[in-house]
Amino acid sequence: MKAGENQISSPDGKLVVSVSAENGLPVYQVTYNGKQFLKNSPLGLKTDLGDFTGELTMLEKQSQEKIETSYQLPNIKKSSVHYEAQEGVFTFLKEGKALFDVIFRVSNNDVAFRYQVYPQGERLVCTIEQEATGFVLPDSTTTFLCPQSKPMVGFARTMPSYETSYTADAPTGQNGFGEGYTFPCLFRLPNQGWVLISETGVRSTYCGSRLMGRPDGLYTIGFPMEGENNGNGTVSPGISLPGYTPWRTITLGETLKPIVETTIPFDVVEPLYRASKEYQYGRGSWSWIIGMDESTTFDEQKRYIDFSAAMGYESVLVDALWDTQIGRDKIAELAQYGTGKNVALFLWYNSNGYWNDAPQSPKGVMDNPVSRRKEMAWMKSIGIRGIKVDFFGGDKQVTMKLYEDILYDANDYGLMVIFHGCTVPRGWERMFPNFAASEAVRASENLHFAQENCDAEAFNACLHPFIRNTIGSMDFGGSALNAYYNSKNSDEMWGGHRITSDVFALATAILFQSGVQHFALAPNNLTDAPDWAINFMKDVPVLWDEVRFVDGYPGRYVVLARRHGEKWYIAGVNAQKGILKLKLNLPMIPAGKEVKLFCDNDKLNGNVSITKLDKKQQIDVTIPENGGFVVVN
Repeated sequence: MKAGENQISSPDGKLVVSVSAENGLPVYQVTYNGKQFLKNSPLGLKTDLGDFTGELTMLEKQSQEKIETSYQLPNIKKSSVHYEAQEGVFTFLKEGKALFDVIFRVSNNDVAFRYQVYPQGERLVCTIEQEATGFVLPDSTTTFLCPQSKPMVGFARTMPSYETSYTADAPTGQNGFGEGYTFPCLFRLPNQGWVLISETGVRSTYCGSRLMGRPDGLYTIGFPMEGENNGNGTVSPGISLPGYTPWRTITLGETLKPIVETTIPFDVVEPLYRASKEYQYGRGSWSWIIGMDESTTFDEQKRYIDFSAAMGYESVLVDALWDTQIGRDKIAELAQYGTGKNVALFLWYNSNGYWNDAPQSPKGVMDNPVSRRKEMAWMKSIGIRGIKVDFFGGDKQVTMKLYEDILYDANDYGLMVIFHGCTVPRGWERMFPNFAASEAVRASENLHFAQENCDAEAFNACLHPFIRNTIGSMDFGGSALNAYYNSKNSDEMWGGHRITSDVFALATAILFQSGVQHFALAPNNLTDAPDWAINFMKDVPVLWDEVRFVDGYPGRYVVLARRHGEKWYIAGVNAQKGILKLKLNLPMIPAGKEVKLFCDNDKLNGNVSITKLDKKQQIDVTIPENGGFVVVN
């Protein structure tokens, strides 16, 4: 160990972070099982108080302590979590004066770190102009990344909205469309393993960030683009002093298991307020994904309430234009009708004030605290369960404050919140007790709008469990059983043609995690979908007690196991050409146990059968391209 260098290790001793000041530059590196997963990577900040990236020394004596905590959270991938880590605080100085600490928490497969910036003289606030924070990946690393879009582009100038397409197995040294990549970011290290980089703990006290691609395997933290939110708001976050930045997180391992199963986004944050009530998660339907804007009518929403009731679902999402096409009095009537069927309503809102051109209403409500709270009081009075707020288009600190304000106010009125056209969640399930989910992915609506998205559905489904869905609830709105994304389920109308199987649709209900799921099912599925498929969708849970990675490779195929109570659901889909044959080890199910197997033949026709695990707790499955399987014990 070099002079002035300090190390901090995970509880099992396999993961080691080394921190030092080399030639005045603060750096860190990460090894796992003796192999280098991150090379010397830069630390430091540039602020309006000065440049804190060079000519620094590190305090030789560092403090370390054990962190151990347990918590329960019903709406993430694991309902009960026990977190153990070693925390080290590394202080950097210039001319003998402490400028900032870097606080590292190292658990068995995760690293989380953030800065604490100190007051300088009488200066008790500062602007963070740039983070030097970086991640240097080993040579020949390949990437699985989602490029950040340009600002103020796309539909009604609503982007960025975290909905661009991923590239898989790409080299390092690129920078997307020139604007970096959205979190989380997945990397495959040659002959070593996998690394997932993201951030958590972002709220109104900072901005959301992205990852900027540089030469030589270096990726750095990037702040929002100047043009986001129609140019309003600063790209440089301001903090009070002493003050903290959000946590940067690194999950790593020799297999994809730690990536899929990590809870680090929630481990290092705390609830910001108490839940005003016990929020009810669950399943629901929504007409818009099949019928679009024209379906937002009183009679059609009443039909969907009946459909949700028939499915045993808890809610219906009433999408855009309900204020003009249904009206507030009729919404109250629908809510009362739903109550009689044990089906609650979620209502859609446009977020925008001054930041985009999206015309859908209701608008001009959620951006203003007076109108927002008045509206929420009305929703509470008629029994609305939650809201879906759309079209944010930015990651600036002012936008993070809007997310936080909406969530905080909604809790006062007992409302759950889903965000769309939005940023990724960053530990929000634990920070905000009424947060339900975020879209922040190229979700099911795109299957309606373009056939190319239907053609890539399996490819994307084999990415999300390894990337986007690892860090938080993903409101995808999928699992369609219609052959066509239109109200007639016909090629005579506009709407993408689904090329995946019905079993694939069932599998994604397991593979995609969100505490509230509004599936892309339609009332006609009660009669035109196979009985085994619709009965499965009636019973499928959306709250999970445990997740286990079973097999897969991003963009090719994926097999996960999720547990709800005592019941295990094992699901997989295949995006590769031809038929994939797998012998799966399922140690969570006893040998000889009978299980229900949903699978496809080579024509993508599904069926259900009863089979048994062999003496080694194994089962053989075959998955055709664009097909899937599900095992239920």
